[in-house]
Amino acid sequence: MGAPATLRGRLALLALATTAIWVAVLTAVFNVELGARLRQQADDLVRTRAAAVAATMEAQPDGRIVEHEPADDTALDVGIWIYQGATAIQRPSASSALQDRADRLAGHGETSTDTSEPHAFRLYALPVMAGDRQVGTVVASVGLDAYRFTARSVLAGSIGLCVLLLSGIYLVTRTVVGRALRPVSEMSAQASEWSEHGTARRFGADGHLAELAGLAGNLDQLLDRQAAMLRHEQQLTAELSHELRTPLARITAETDWLTARPRNADDRRTSHEAIAAAAAQMQRICETLLSEARTRTGQVPGRCAVEDVARALAERSSQEHPDAPPVAVVGDGATAGVSAALMERILTPLLDNARRYAVRRITVESERRPGGVLVAVVDDGCGVPESVGAAVFEAGRRAHPDDGHDGAGLGLPLARRLARAAGGDLTLAPTSDGARFVVSLPTG
Repeated sequence: MGAPATLRGRLALLALATTAIWVAVLTAVFNVELGARLRQQADDLVRTRAAAVAATMEAQPDGRIVEHEPADDTALDVGIWIYQGATAIQRPSASSALQDRADRLAGHGETSTDTSEPHAFRLYALPVMAGDRQVGTVVASVGLDAYRFTARSVLAGSIGLCVLLLSGIYLVTRTVVGRALRPVSEMSAQASEWSEHGTARRFGADGHLAELAGLAGNLDQLLDRQAAMLRHEQQLTAELSHELRTPLARITAETDWLTARPRNADDRRTSHEAIAAAAAQMQRICETLLSEARTRTGQVPGRCAVEDVARALAERSSQEHPDAPPVAVVGDGATAGVSAALMERILTPLLDNARRYAVRRITVESERRPGGVLVAVVDDGCGVPESVGAAVFEAGRRAHPDDGHDGAGLGLPLARRLARAAGGDLTLAPTSDGARFVVSLPTG
């Protein structure tokens, strides 16, 4: 029989095994201690009875024993032997085996012994002394069957109680663990449903216990990575379709042109060369795709650490433009669901724009949000005039056309197009000082 297949069963079995060990140890200790106490009680009883009878004995100088019997000594004489030397002068009605054992104890000083057949007895011999000489012996007996019955009954009761206790603990543990793991099962089913339908919903860490918050974070990361992979494949498919469309259209057009009517040798050669060039272009595109598939690492495609990309751009800016304001990078370790190359292509126009107008500082801020990442490029320049506003994202439109800086007004529109193609957006956020452009991207 193997281990249970469910976590609930294994936890319940572990709790049962642990409890069983402790209960077995405690039960054994209790029954051993109880047995010792019962043996001590039997020993004390038989010693007390022997001492009580010996107190009624008087040793004469000539070695005779005189018994001073109390008024009612019927109960006292039960199970009592009185020996004058080795001769029994008083004996109870007892089996031959018990009688033989009592006879052996007479005249041997203080001693005790147990018998087991046909019934269990404890015998105790107390000497009757005349000065320093033993002249007689009082042997008392007590039945041990009642004590042993009590010990066996308690042992059986302890075992029964242990079985009931362990059964209850197993059932309670399974129930408690099942209820404790129910949110995990629900979260797993929900994550499976969300991943199947491609929803952007996430669990988040708020409102969960610490363990479940960690699980929720891990599930959110898995969903984010799956979404990043899906976006990467969709983007790759779209780019492949776009790249293949032109050479395929050229091949189709040349083929139609050749078959429309007879052509001379030069026309056919020109068409053949165009078809061959288009086919070669398609082959290069396919080889590029296969090369990327072969060289792709184990990392999830379309993910990058925003701060790492921003710091690389900041270092490049300080090397290429040493006189420009420095670029500071702050954030909380956000990971965006786009590749590092794409993140660089989005941030580069924003940093170029900020460098043109910044006076003392340029800051790149990144922040994680539920289901997404916000990246802000902030400068302390003159800002975007209210009359221009969101029109700054129109191709060819510049906020300050007479500022003497180079630029065709295509950087911001390109950054917005790339951000939107990746499932995000680029907006101009209101600020009291300078300009603040905010890029929202899916998390990775």
